Parts: sequence; C-alpha cells; structure tokens
Amino acid sequence: MREIYTPKQKTLLALWKKRQLKRLNILQGSVRSGKTWISLVLWAFWVASMPKNGTYLMVAKTLTSLRRNCLDLLQALVGERHFTYSLSQKEGRLFGRKVYLEGVNDARAEGKIRGMTLTGAYCDELTLFTEDFFSMLLSRLSDPGAKLIGTTNPDHPSHWLKEKYLDREAELDLLVMQFLLDDNTFLDAAYVQNLKKEYTGVFYKRFILGLWVAADGVIYPQFADHAERYLLRFTKEEERWTFAQEVAFLSIGIDFGGNRSLTTFVATAVHRGFRKLTALRDHHIIGHKGEIDSDRVNREFIAFVKQLQAEYPGIVIRYGFADNESQYLITGLRKACKNAGLPIQIGDSCKRPIVDRIHCGNALFNTGRLQIHEDCHLLIDGLKAAVWDSKAAQQGKDVRLDNFSSDIDILDGWEYGWEPFLRKLLPEYKGVRG
Repeated sequence: MREIYTPKQKTLLALWKKRQLKRLNILQGSVRSGKTWISLVLWAFWVASMPKNGTYLMVAKTLTSLRRNCLDLLQALVGERHFTYSLSQKEGRLFGRKVYLEGVNDARAEGKIRGMTLTGAYCDELTLFTEDFFSMLLSRLSDPGAKLIGTTNPDHPSHWLKEKYLDREAELDLLVMQFLLDDNTFLDAAYVQNLKKEYTGVFYKRFILGLWVAADGVIYPQFADHAERYLLRFTKEEERWTFAQEVAFLSIGIDFGGNRSLTTFVATAVHRGFRKLTALRDHHIIGHKGEIDSDRVNREFIAFVKQLQAEYPGIVIRYGFADNESQYLITGLRKACKNAGLPIQIGDSCKRPIVDRIHCGNALFNTGRLQIHEDCHLLIDGLKAAVWDSKAAQQGKDVRLDNFSSDIDILDGWEYGWEPFLRKLLPEYKGVRG
C-alpha cells in the first residue's frame, strides 16, 4: 500500500490521535515542505470530531489567497460532498459544520470576528496577519477545547509572531512544528534541487533552510558578483533576428519622477510561454526641477517606443505599465500614443509588494531565465547597487534602501514592466512568504 504521509506528517497526526494537540498549533518552515497539505488534513480530521453546532473560521491574508492556497486543496482532499464553499457569502460547510471565511486585508475583518465565539480557527501564512487581528482571534477562541491550526514561513527574527508566541512555546499552550523541504519525501529529487536554485540570500535562508533571519546586504548578489553571466549582446544581425523569434511581446515599465527622482522607461522582452525575460533598453529623462512636464514625458516616451520599433521590427510592443499614482500623466501618455499611431496599451502598474518583485527577479536570475542587454547601463548599475535597508531591518521590515544612494527609479520602472506576469513566470508562486 502506497504511503500518503511523510514521517514528519505522521508525527503530527499521531499527536492528534493521542489528543496531544495544543490550544495553538503552528506549522512553520520552508516552502513545499508539506506543511500546508498536512495542516488541512489535520484541520479536516479535527473539525469532523468536533460539535456540529460549533463556530469555525478559516482565514488568510485575502480571500483570494485563502481559496488558492487552502480551500480548493481542502475540497480536493475530502471531496466536494464533504466540503463546499462560497467566497461571495464568505461561508463553507465542512463535514456539516459551518465555516466562516475571512481575509485579514479587509479593514473590517477584525470587527467581524470581534463578537464571535469560536470553536476552531485555521490560519494560512500567519506572518502576513496583523498582530491586532491575531490577538483578537485568540480572544474569540473561547469554546471548550477550542484550537487554532496555522502555517507560516519564517520572516524577520523580530517579527511579532516569533517574539511573542513561537519563542514562548514552553510558556504557552502552544505546539510549534518545523517542516523543511527535505522532509517532503514525495518530491522528485530533481525538482527539489531546482527549487533550491531559485532562492538566494535571505530568501534561501528563510524559505529553504526555514530560518528566521533579517534581510541585509546586496539584494542581487549573483548579478552584482558576476554580471557578465547575465548580459546579452548581439555580435551579428542574425543573432538579433533569432532572438526576436523567441519573444512574444515587449512590455515597457514607466516610473514617473518627483522632486528628486527621475522619470524612467525600461523595455522588457517577454519570451514565448513566459519562459524568460530580457531587459532590452532603458532611459532616463534628464532635467532639473521645473524643466520636465507631461509634454516632454510624452515626447520622450514616443521616441523611446519608435527607437525600439526600429531596432526590433519583428517584435510587438504591446504594453506600457506606469506608476499608478500619477493618473493624469497616464491619461496624457495614453492619448499621446494614440495620436502618434502607436498601438500600445497604456495601463496602471500592479504595484505588487517590492519584496515580491525582488524574489521573482532573484528566482529568474538563479534559474537562467533573466538577462539584461549590455546597453541597459542604468539598469545594470541599479541592480548591482541595490541593497536592503539596514535601519528598516532593525525594525523587523524587509525594505529596499531608497535614500538616493542608488537608482531605485530604474528598478521600479523595470519591475512595473513585468510584474503583471509574475504568476505566469513563476506558476507556483504564492508570495515570497507562500
């Protein structure tokens, strides 16, 4: 008979069978370690053994992430006959028990659980919760035998979850179980090795080794140390033509400048099947305060696009994604492109969390799926100089240093161009803490 549980998962289930679970049960550790899967198995078994008239809650950062990470998987595990849910109604039924569904990002979420008396709660990615919400949630777990089952990847060592709960395991009615990538004995060895290659620096320490460490030092060490490995150059025209056949479209990221920052454009080639990214050209609008207006931005952007069309006539320039905080500039740029006969779709940037963009860039570098044309001098310098903010790290935050000592504008512009396709570039991506 084929085993369905890893040894680490069996250990957790044995605790449940022996009624040795604690009031709080938190599974922490690396990505793809099997902790989410077994946490949902445990949640299903436990709920099925509890009163039908109890009140149960499943919560994640957002309802979308709850569905993606947990609800669909739970339904696959126990079958649709035993678990159904409606995101619009924010409710589900698990073995006949009503389960409320909530997202921490909803500003009203804390208020909605304030009056609840809970029998059980399942929490996905606890480090993404606010401390206030978690404290309120614990106060609502007041039914006899109430329990919380949660998962998390490591974060900063001074994160409230670690300092106020995990580090106090011996003092609290708390079980903390560590799951590592190598604990998941069902994963293919080649997949594990490839996954390990996708992470470097702080991400490797947290999401592969399962360590709670601060983000410090150079953000892209592989590029800073060996930039030549990632640079693209065409030594003859045939190489440019061959390259063009591999590209699906170009996408331009646009970051509008302010008092001290510069307006930047970065064109990125998205390869067919989202297999790879290539930054092809970058541009700064040079000028002092008061010298640059919307007309100049429009003129230089149109010139930038036409230069790309001349250099790569076989590639469609499909998108322009601009800093969404400057809607009047986006509107003007959209009209200017239309008047110039440029069939490019100008839209808002996604503004994903910067740390998520950084993880994606690192993963693509590490797997040979990201290259930079040697003419992108601004971007090359920006990537080499990008570092973590040490002061923010002391406060338990992962922040890219932005004190004008390096060119953050060029990095923002570059990331805006490809961040809408992040999930297609990394299909299993759930967020760096996922």
